[in-house]
Amino acid sequence: MPDARDRILGEIRRIFADELEFTGPVEPHHVLATDLELDSMGALVLAVGLEDRFRVALAEGDAAAVVTVADLVALVERAVAAAADGGEPRPEGGRTAR
Repeated sequence: MPDARDRILGEIRRIFADELEFTGPVEPHHVLATDLELDSMGALVLAVGLEDRFRVALAEGDAAAVVTVADLVALVERAVAAAADGGEPRPEGGRTAR
């Protein structure tokens, strides 16, 4: 789903620029906490923005495994795919966390 990944990455970049006022580049290899200086409040703003934009719910447990922008894109992509299938987002490997 390259188009979905591009849309998700674009929204992450928009949130960083517009809502978090981050002026640097936001690339898939960037580590959220260190490279992009994302703190807990920023993470909340980012998660809510992505949930609102893509109409998905991001589980806190899944979000704990997110380290890079690429990890976040993959998480949102899985949530979007699961929502389209009428299910809940599944962590990598296809198992549903309970």
